[in-house]
Amino acid sequence: MPESTFKAGLEDVVAGESSICLIDEKDSRLIYYGYDVYDLVEHCSFEEVIYLLHHGELPTQAQLDDFTAQLNQERSVDEAVLDLIRHAPLTAHPMETLRTAVSALSFYDREANEMTQESNLRKAIRLVAKMGTLVAAIGRTRAGQAPVAPRGDLSTAANFLYMLTGEAPDDLAEQTLNIALILHADHEFNASTFAARVTAGTLSDIYSAITSAVGALKGPLHGGANEQVMHMLMEIGTPEKAERWVREALAQKKKIMGFGHRVYKHSDPRAEYLKQYAKKVGEAYGQTQWFTLQEEVRRTVEQQRGLHPNVDFYSATTYYVLGVPIELFTPLFAVSRIAGWTAHVLEQYANNRIIRPVASYIGPQPRSFVALKDRR
Repeated sequence: MPESTFKAGLEDVVAGESSICLIDEKDSRLIYYGYDVYDLVEHCSFEEVIYLLHHGELPTQAQLDDFTAQLNQERSVDEAVLDLIRHAPLTAHPMETLRTAVSALSFYDREANEMTQESNLRKAIRLVAKMGTLVAAIGRTRAGQAPVAPRGDLSTAANFLYMLTGEAPDDLAEQTLNIALILHADHEFNASTFAARVTAGTLSDIYSAITSAVGALKGPLHGGANEQVMHMLMEIGTPEKAERWVREALAQKKKIMGFGHRVYKHSDPRAEYLKQYAKKVGEAYGQTQWFTLQEEVRRTVEQQRGLHPNVDFYSATTYYVLGVPIELFTPLFAVSRIAGWTAHVLEQYANNRIIRPVASYIGPQPRSFVALKDRR
């Protein structure tokens, strides 16, 4: 076997080829199938971006109309899955409930174990369509409220907020969430996407692959980071306390959530864009204190450590001001990333080889066996 160099966390290790997403570290750009994400958030709906990730091209109007109709047709969730959500213990984290609910979707899909390209694409659409319904139902149930059925005349972003609150959102709320969904839709071989591809590489079904992704996203070093950002800001309390809090936390070697990124060496382009909307929704809904507090935290961290905010830093307050409960921040991440997860699973299936890396053994060298009676 040829010599290999071990890198902790597989940092900078090329683990495969993909046409879906490019992270331009040098210029801090995020690109989906050749399109800069800034152009997509300026001109596209989330539905267009889902289509792009699944097909490699932006849709025509006719294709978009047909695709949107398919999504709306598939948003409803089987009553048995909703019952599963209703019976989940309140002590469970919503991501645990979501992980189980996603897995259970396969019970009620007659194509669950079919592996043709066409059936997998149909299942990908179902998963994308149902993810928001599941997350909203989890949020409603935990609040002691009945799930709200999706509407056929609303976008993915508007439908999620409607199913969560029971009221159709205003234009700013819909636009803000639409942008957040696009910005979070894919991010190359991140932990949850890679988990999905590893599972798909065994030729397991797409529901198993997405369940693996949800499990990986649950971790606080991945999708759970924005929850921790909001808890941190609430602990700090006011902008006047931010600098002292950050300095003391850094002195105690504590991690300041929402800063730095494994891939982006400079700024996170998603954070740069979402920052504008964190400010905008705070002003529109009379909650400017959170953005003011964030800016004090950002200023101090950049000054003390030279670290820049990542997308979790600004998504936290954006979601909070939109009325999304903190415990749903990570599940909401899944409502967006399901677009990228399913795209990567489809790509893995199309040119599959089982993903099986090697380990660098650091255990004992070969030694003689000692019988049980002679061990001391």
